[in-house]
Amino acid sequence: MDKTIACRDCGNDFTFTEAEQAFYAEKGFQNDPARCPECRTKRKAQRNNFKSERTMYDVVCDECGAETKVPFQPSGDRPVYCRD
Repeated sequence: MDKTIACRDCGNDFTFTEAEQAFYAEKGFQNDPARCPECRTKRKAQRNNFKSERTMYDVVCDECGAETKVPFQPSGDRPVYCRD
């Protein structure tokens, strides 16, 4: 049976369909969604933008000497390695 849920962010009601409930159960999710599909999409976009806006620092790999970027500012007291 479909459920009507109020979105945590915008307060609008949205329908949590029977098919979506079955999908959640199949994946083992314990809780119903708290946000409507539009707010979930916005939230994902914000998280992805945060990741892309992360400051990257240029470093030289301490093992092979390759130039690479890391998402933290090296302090210099520990070695920094590239992915390889």
